[in-house]
Amino acid sequence: MMKKVVEIKGMSCEHCQNRVEKALNALPGITAEVSFKKGRAVISVAGEWNEEAVTKAISDAGYEVVSITDKKGLFGRK
Repeated sequence: MMKKVVEIKGMSCEHCQNRVEKALNALPGITAEVSFKKGRAVISVAGEWNEEAVTKAISDAGYEVVSITDKKGLFGRK
């Protein structure tokens, strides 16, 4: 299973966090944990990675993707 870290701009509360998490978890093969405090989502990908679908889901929810990187190490540090 692959993991990605998505930096997201515009989330300011738990409602924002839940909205993004719901949008991402609706995508096939995606399990997401979103933190508005950290401004990011950690995504587990089972199957094929589709960056375009992830970016679209976040932007359709009303937020902006700043960057997407591979998750490294135990705590997501690079």
